[in-house]
Amino acid sequence: PISNSEGDLLFLLDSSGSVSYYEFSRVKEFMWDLVQPFTFGPKDVQTSIIHISTTPTMEFPFDRYLSSGTLQQAIRDTRQLMGDTNTGKALSYAKEKLFSDEAGARPDVPKVLVWVTDGFSTDDISEPMQLLKDMGVTVFIVSTGRGNYLELSAAASQPPEKHLHFVDVDDLPIITEELRDAILDVIQANRLHAVDITSSSFRLIWPKLLSEETSYYTLEYAPTDDLARKRTKQVSGAHTSLVLSNLAPETTYEVALIPESNVHYFPPQTTRVTTLAEEISPVQVLISESGPHSFHVSWAPTLDSVIGYQILYGPLPGNSVKLLEVDGKHNSTVVENLAPNTTYLVTVTAIYKSGQEKSLSAKACTQE
Repeated sequence: PISNSEGDLLFLLDSSGSVSYYEFSRVKEFMWDLVQPFTFGPKDVQTSIIHISTTPTMEFPFDRYLSSGTLQQAIRDTRQLMGDTNTGKALSYAKEKLFSDEAGARPDVPKVLVWVTDGFSTDDISEPMQLLKDMGVTVFIVSTGRGNYLELSAAASQPPEKHLHFVDVDDLPIITEELRDAILDVIQANRLHAVDITSSSFRLIWPKLLSEETSYYTLEYAPTDDLARKRTKQVSGAHTSLVLSNLAPETTYEVALIPESNVHYFPPQTTRVTTLAEEISPVQVLISESGPHSFHVSWAPTLDSVIGYQILYGPLPGNSVKLLEVDGKHNSTVVENLAPNTTYLVTVTAIYKSGQEKSLSAKACTQE
């Protein structure tokens, strides 16, 4: 599940008579697939649906469904209203609801609108859409019909290649992951979150909260199952990112960022990050700069979790093998004193801190 992501997500659902029953049911499946990994609640994602019809209608407010089970059922129970495609009216109504307490919207969280349309509207959309964007709403448009590309790309947030999708109703699953990631980027942009996650490191990114030279951030992190092993770092107020390394693989960490300012109080931001399983390294072995008596061996990637590499090499056919040892920080070496015009088998073995070993081989020929 994706948690620590606060945002109000509003679906604008074309519920008019121009949409077939089959299309409507496929769009409902798509909406559910899109939000299924999110965690819902007052500190996470909240979602609501507004129908486009003759008059706009809200299916449920943002704060009604706070678990994926109840939300899934609510999406499933949503019925098509038929009527006209008055999208402009629905957009004006959406603007009210995205910013209103009684609809359960929250004042200072990111706002995302996902408009799923067959590309057809009977009234003007450009003005109400501009108002929404001016108020900081990020607009994604999914068009399952023909639709006017120029009109829709002007209506979506910029750049359109990230915010506008044309896709046949049966192909909606193709864009689900890409759209979900784009929505997540919007929701997480103003929160502490992790990117570039590997088996032993990740980069934390957070919004610029502190400006004064005297203020700083305290960063605390510990494995969820052993909070006593908490580590602390201090970072100057000018920073908005930091790499944490030497972490354990396949481990979930609790991370807290505490802005320390004597001018304003900022609440701490927290996130949870799970490192990947140990990558198999090396994933490729390359032979280059081959001469009569030597060649260059390189491999990728180098990882924090590797202590060293062993390079075994010997002529083929044959059973005499020589060994070279290389420090874990390096990812290449030169093998020398070889016989010309001979094929060698080269095996690179990564030795992990955990004691695990992973090997990969390649063939190399010396020149005449």
